[in-house]
Amino acid sequence: MLTYMIQISESASSKILALKKEDSKPSESFLRVEVKKGGCSGLSYKMDFDITMRDGDKAFEAHGQKVVVDSQSFLYLIGMELDYSGGLNGKGFVFNNPNATKNCGCGSSFNV
Repeated sequence: MLTYMIQISESASSKILALKKEDSKPSESFLRVEVKKGGCSGLSYKMDFDITMRDGDKAFEAHGQKVVVDSQSFLYLIGMELDYSGGLNGKGFVFNNPNATKNCGCGSSFNV
């Protein structure tokens, strides 16, 4: 079943909160995820903190944290889960994207 939203794991939410505190971001800031052309597989994920919603943005909240995507990027991210894997062998943020037909080994590049 395809869900028309973006899910945020508890570990990703915890890491987003930790990064906001570490970078002294305002409490109302959110994580903006975008899809850009480029990377090993053709498309790549870009993440940054933001405080301004734009026309067409879609917001998703879980575990007290908000992730926002623009309408164009959302087409590539429908049904994605944003996770975080830490530790010695951790990958950092992990994009479990059901739309990706090919992923690069770096984990931040994909194709549809």
